[in-house]
Amino acid sequence: MNNYKDLQVWKKAFDLSANVYQITKELPKEEIFGMTSQMRRCAVSIVSNIAEGHGRGSNKDFSRFLKISIGSCNELETQVLLSEKLNYIKQPESLELQEECKEIMKMLNGLIKKL
Repeated sequence: MNNYKDLQVWKKAFDLSANVYQITKELPKEEIFGMTSQMRRCAVSIVSNIAEGHGRGSNKDFSRFLKISIGSCNELETQVLLSEKLNYIKQPESLELQEECKEIMKMLNGLIKKL
């Protein structure tokens, strides 16, 4: 694969990032530097680490960056659960984001095994 943008997991993570940005627009304004910022940074970290790792040129480095992406997925999922608990986001949005995270983590684990 010559371009990271051809990876299905990158495409899913890219869409997740856009989704997180849309959903966090609705969080309380006092969370702009808290939960909103943190969730957005996590989502962007997932997709960015896939891209960066792909560009490193070795499977070992790529695998390491994919593992960082998995960590960011777990972090985002935790923040989604907390946002739901605090009634910042509704359950359907929370479940959608959690499912996207789980799917991306499965894809990342599969890609790591393939490397």
